[in-house]
Amino acid sequence: MRLRNITGSRERIAQSSYVVQEPHKWRGRWRELFQNRNAIRIEIGMGKGKFLHTLAAENPDINYIGIEKYSSVLLRAIQKMEEEELPNLRFIRMDAEELTEVFGEGEVDRIYLNFSDPWPKDRHAKRRLPSRQFLERYDKVLKPEGRLEFKTDNRALFDFAMDELPEAGWKAEAVTYDLHHENEMLSGNIMTEYEEKFSAIGNPICKYIIYR
Repeated sequence: MRLRNITGSRERIAQSSYVVQEPHKWRGRWRELFQNRNAIRIEIGMGKGKFLHTLAAENPDINYIGIEKYSSVLLRAIQKMEEEELPNLRFIRMDAEELTEVFGEGEVDRIYLNFSDPWPKDRHAKRRLPSRQFLERYDKVLKPEGRLEFKTDNRALFDFAMDELPEAGWKAEAVTYDLHHENEMLSGNIMTEYEEKFSAIGNPICKYIIYR
């Protein structure tokens, strides 16, 4: 996926009150930033932020943090917040590899992965967000009873993700290879921008919910 660079996006992000500028300083005490004791849920690779913004608006008693490494994409999420500010939503611009440096052990109660980069070449497998390498990171920051949800229209990536579970010591609580025709899992589903695009052209959406 090619991303168009937007002039001044990094400067705009650095000045935004919606973006946590030094996230490492909040490791282990994110509830202090939100000034409450509510649960913390994160989306890794949040894109333009539609999914997380909708979730945060519908669940004001849960704190949400969106993680995105591309400035030009994060800027779109900031613009959404400028139109509809939510006190329980904040953003971080960083690479997901830094996850354990930013969140403490068991600090997160749910993780969302939506339409992640498939990194199709075999030599890049460990960069895929549902890889065993990343599952190890999630295991450290997710509370013991926490859950991880993953959605994609890329069947090859989903098959890879399923194969990684036993290797990483995770189990599937729910799985579907066609989310929009699975009423139980579809209930309460919030579509991302990519989900709207791909489902509109008939691509089946795969999803799992996993735990340790």
